[in-house]
Amino acid sequence: MSFAEDVKNELCQYESSSDADVAMKIEASCLLRMGGSIILGMKGAVGIRLATANNAVARRLLGILKKQYELPTNVLVRQGLNLRKKNMYTLSVEPSIEGRQALEDLALWPVTEQIPRSWLKSMEARRAFLRGAFLGGGSVNKPQSDYHLEFMTGNENFAKEIIHVLRLFHIHAGLTERKEEYVVYLKEGDAVTNCLQIMGAQSALMEFENVRIMKTVRNQINRQVNCETANLQKVVDAAVRQVKAIRIIDREIGIDALPDKLRIVARLRWDNPEASLKELEELMDGELSKSGIGHRLKKIEALALMYDPMGLEEI
Repeated sequence: MSFAEDVKNELCQYESSSDADVAMKIEASCLLRMGGSIILGMKGAVGIRLATANNAVARRLLGILKKQYELPTNVLVRQGLNLRKKNMYTLSVEPSIEGRQALEDLALWPVTEQIPRSWLKSMEARRAFLRGAFLGGGSVNKPQSDYHLEFMTGNENFAKEIIHVLRLFHIHAGLTERKEEYVVYLKEGDAVTNCLQIMGAQSALMEFENVRIMKTVRNQINRQVNCETANLQKVVDAAVRQVKAIRIIDREIGIDALPDKLRIVARLRWDNPEASLKELEELMDGELSKSGIGHRLKKIEALALMYDPMGLEEI
């Protein structure tokens, strides 16, 4: 079972703490607006159909329609063609005058009708809006992969309504088109977790946050290790270059021919080819600072290049 299915299953268990009837109506309206299709009958009769691979979503909608409108519904289960194919659940409300009245109450009929902004005054109503939209056409990546939550709908105006409601919770979403569908998406970890919390998927939120924390810690450790490795490589490269410079000088004039200040540092580096500048400073017992040692080693390199201009090129 995918993480998105886990989220939907959890959302289907959600119970509103206030304005339960209004929340159920908004949730059903958004769910059907995302994934439902209108069925037209004779003499003004209208029905609706929803096909979903998630039986919890089908049961959720069935319960709302029966409780709120007492509509007769049919549920058809179509088995997958092979072991990997999931069952499809098709919930239908056959065309009737009562069906049309229910769809009018849900702001689904006429088909050009939009959800009234007056429905979205309370926080619970806004939560129900996002919950229904996600149940009808939402998806979220498992937290181990890239952060991505999306709502997919064929209605551009409704996609913009989703963005509007998300913005009411200070969540900024993007909008794109994909195969004649409009996709509202969130790609930031904070935005995804906030959306899960708002919709009511607390268990999924905890799982997401736990994985997210582990990823953050792992990335921090990797960055630290990479930084330390890079710094160590710089120290090694500098030491190799300095030893090579001392060898050039020893070959040309001899180390003892150097001025005392440079000779002391040259001997120190020659005897400790793998030491860092900090370690060389400690070996000097405070007589010379790390920057002072580094400055003199630079002079030694410059002097070596005077004798052999290409001598340090391979380092």
